[in-house]
Amino acid sequence: MALSLSLTTILLSLFSFFLLHTHANPFRSIHHHNHPHFATHNYRDALTKSILFFQGQRSGKLPSNQRISWRRDSGLSDGSALHVDLVGGYYDAGDNVKFGFPMAFTTTMLSWSVIEFGGLMKSELPNAKKAVRWATDYLLKATAHPNIIYVQVGDAKKDHACWERPEDMDTPRSVFKVDANAPGSEVAAETAAALAAASLVFRKSDPTYAKILVRRAIRVFQFADKHRRSYSNALKPFVCPFYCSYSGYQDGLLWGAAWLHKATKNPMYLKYIQTNGQILGAAEFDNTFGWDNKHVGARILLSKEFLVQNVKSLHDYKGHSDNFVCSLIPGAGSSSAQYTPGGLLFKMSDSNMQYVTSTTFLLVTYAKYLTKSHSVVNCGGTTVTPKRLRTLAKRQVDYLLGDNPLKMSYMVGYGPRYPQRIHHRGSSLPSMAVHPGKIQCSAGFGVMNSKSPNPNILMGAVVGGPDQHDRFPDQRSDYEQSEPATYVNAPLVGTLAYLAHSFGQL
Repeated sequence: MALSLSLTTILLSLFSFFLLHTHANPFRSIHHHNHPHFATHNYRDALTKSILFFQGQRSGKLPSNQRISWRRDSGLSDGSALHVDLVGGYYDAGDNVKFGFPMAFTTTMLSWSVIEFGGLMKSELPNAKKAVRWATDYLLKATAHPNIIYVQVGDAKKDHACWERPEDMDTPRSVFKVDANAPGSEVAAETAAALAAASLVFRKSDPTYAKILVRRAIRVFQFADKHRRSYSNALKPFVCPFYCSYSGYQDGLLWGAAWLHKATKNPMYLKYIQTNGQILGAAEFDNTFGWDNKHVGARILLSKEFLVQNVKSLHDYKGHSDNFVCSLIPGAGSSSAQYTPGGLLFKMSDSNMQYVTSTTFLLVTYAKYLTKSHSVVNCGGTTVTPKRLRTLAKRQVDYLLGDNPLKMSYMVGYGPRYPQRIHHRGSSLPSMAVHPGKIQCSAGFGVMNSKSPNPNILMGAVVGGPDQHDRFPDQRSDYEQSEPATYVNAPLVGTLAYLAHSFGQL
């Protein structure tokens, strides 16, 4: 009996080992999950770099403590075409245009990262707050006039016809806005969400600034709600196909209201959510979360009110959030997510990593809410615990940092092997220090099309990532896979802070 029992134990152990280490299982985990002070990755180093990346995306007059030193001042006359000051903010990706829609989402997600996990960030917290403030200082300028939001600086088509450093920009810095005659509810609501979320970041450290942010958020949201229309209508030739709003503006209004409810505690916003939730698509089974579609983010954010604050009227948002979680769990009845053979969540070929980082943030955040309320998720007959959500999130981040078939980190500057030819003008062209003379518009394409590695390391940049078969060509011209973006990094900041803390690295 004792012999057969031990044989059974050995067979079960072998079977478990097989399950944990086959590529078919996206949940295969590292054998030391149960040893929280030993991790395969230096999450703290990745956290530092993920925040540092934002300095490489800065537009405007750079401060004396700028740490990504190959960048210089740029876009110093932005806004002058319409006699407004629009200097500052971030370039969204590898080009030199400032797109307000993804910039606002980046700001909201950086802020949410700090709100949920800033207490764990230790010495990185001031850097994370600086990254938020670089964006909010700009968004305050963009919303300085009532009922007007400046939503873009730069003509994207003309910008994309050049390959030049931000410091050399000579393409038109055209300014685009939404107003009462040409509204843009989604971009206005996202801007309101960003300002409201950021007000919570600065509430204790800079209460005066926080009040300015929340007052502006209220005003901008009123404009978004009163003048309901998509900005893709009025500004189609300029914002499409780059940052067209495909999901409509309804999700943006729900998201904006959720953040204003959180920032102001004014019952008016709770009433707005209760009254308009269904009309604004609260129950839609759409499980994509990113710069365009905010449905899932709003669900998770509002589920906290029910789970932790016990706001009974928001009970449905727990169910909606559970549906999202169940869609990600292989084997669960309503599972719809696709994973690569190596275990990476795969949504689409163009910048797939943005969905990986946004989803992992939602997983660790929802796990936090569930833990606080002693709750679990029921997926048909499967009970999903907060620990399982964290395990899935960790597995995705570990893949991103190098636990993948190519053994490549998709964060520039992290680990021994990472992308060398990212689709990013400033990183790919010689810096001002090396080549002070102007590099003309089309002269840069010689570099863009070359096989040489980028001379300037854009530390912490997370690229679009591998394809559905875990392949990554590392080609500069391949913007779908090789281009970094602010909205890829922003949610990752929170997840990395959580992981660094839970493994005793902070």
